[in-house]
Amino acid sequence: MHNPGIAPPERFAAQERLADGAQFIAGRLTKGTSGRTHAVVDPATGEEVYTYELAGTDDVDAAVAAAREAFPGWASTTPGERSDALHRFAAVLADRAEEFARAESLQCGKPLKLTREFDVPGTIDNTAFFAGAARHLQGQSAGEYSGDHTSYVRREPIGVVGSIAPWNYPLQMAAWKILPAVAAGNTIVLKPAELTPLTSLLFAQAATDAGIPDGVINIVTGTGKEVGEHLVGHPDVAMTSFTGSTAVGRRVAEIATATVKRLHLELGGKAPFVVFDDADLEAAVNGAVAGALINTGQDCTAATRAYVQRPLYEAFVERTAALMETVRLGDPFAAGTDLGPLISHVQRDRVAAFVDRARDYARVVTGGEAPQGDLKNGAYYRPTLIADAAQDSEIVQSEIFGPVLIALPFESDDEGIRLANDTPYGLAASAWSADVYRANRATRELKAGCVWINDHIPIISEMPHGGYRASGFGKDMSVYSFEEYTQVKHVMFDNTAVARKDWHRTIFGDR
Repeated sequence: MHNPGIAPPERFAAQERLADGAQFIAGRLTKGTSGRTHAVVDPATGEEVYTYELAGTDDVDAAVAAAREAFPGWASTTPGERSDALHRFAAVLADRAEEFARAESLQCGKPLKLTREFDVPGTIDNTAFFAGAARHLQGQSAGEYSGDHTSYVRREPIGVVGSIAPWNYPLQMAAWKILPAVAAGNTIVLKPAELTPLTSLLFAQAATDAGIPDGVINIVTGTGKEVGEHLVGHPDVAMTSFTGSTAVGRRVAEIATATVKRLHLELGGKAPFVVFDDADLEAAVNGAVAGALINTGQDCTAATRAYVQRPLYEAFVERTAALMETVRLGDPFAAGTDLGPLISHVQRDRVAAFVDRARDYARVVTGGEAPQGDLKNGAYYRPTLIADAAQDSEIVQSEIFGPVLIALPFESDDEGIRLANDTPYGLAASAWSADVYRANRATRELKAGCVWINDHIPIISEMPHGGYRASGFGKDMSVYSFEEYTQVKHVMFDNTAVARKDWHRTIFGDR
């Protein structure tokens, strides 16, 4: 339950909505049955703001049972009925936008201006998009492909979906998993990260308030080892969708494979930011700082490796460092704050350890430390630029998930693209050039699920998000995501004399 006096009401206006527990099963909040509690901590202050009872495996079983019971009724609704429900859902979210923005900022440490302008509006837009997509669940047109037979393809819901969402974008990731699943007629059990359950729970409540039936959307808040693994391995779960690290994704795949589930994985990233020597240097510097520091660098599409062609390299390093030093760290709820804390002190210390090890083989140009003074109790870390690391070094190859950008020079275009592709990941990349042919080559040859040209980080509901290689497979957002939550059925009619005789009997009766 909420701990009075720790989080001012204006920061966490939703505490009354979540007073009954952090599990949302069959349309109502309940307390977890594990016998253990967990605290949501404000990463900006280190203070506890919400304490709740963790879910156990019994809660997973109850949530899956509720989803399974709700599935036949929800799957049989028309696309128009599901669309109407999702439009009502979008309206409820819009009415509660400020409540969601504040809860997301509190649990994640995101600047309020980011949650107000990006996370919450993006979630409302996703909801409206899938409200429209629900009416376009199409198979293929009929055709005579085999003699006297007519065939067509149906797209049908899969069943109960078990999803696991991360802590870096808890509201948006919940939406990306819930919306396409329910728009296609499935029911879902979502496990949010135990660090950040608040907005997932509010999201499920808002769906119920919008008229989506009980049991269609369920939330279980517990640990990955106990609750997450039990959900993935549950025999009544037909599909698993997971967003998180590549290491954990491998474990999820191992468990899901044992029960032959449909699997969707959105995993880690190490996005390259390739600057050719004809690029607009000022635009590239601004893009690099914004792309590297979005959400304090806790974004798997964040710019992490800036490969800069030699003629621009030194100027890029100098100007990027200077711009990073103007970024204002502070209270996420203060109007002038550009960058909030990392999600926890554990994550802050992990990032700091990466940077400290890199000092032995690279140059820390700016940052590389936690601020003191008024921010010392929070999980803050200064924006950091590292230069001149070797391509095979840890800082270049490993996902750091913090406000750290590595700059490296390259000589030829071939070398720049080769180095950009030289990690196990392939989620996102960008290329910066004034030459359309150079840019077009980069879109072909950069091995990533999204390639931006002269920009880095924007996403839109209508276009897919997902990776190559160790960044996983499957897509979020867009109709590609929608189709992943369906299964394809081939239907065939026999058009021979037997069928015509049955037709004759139907019209004229038995003679």
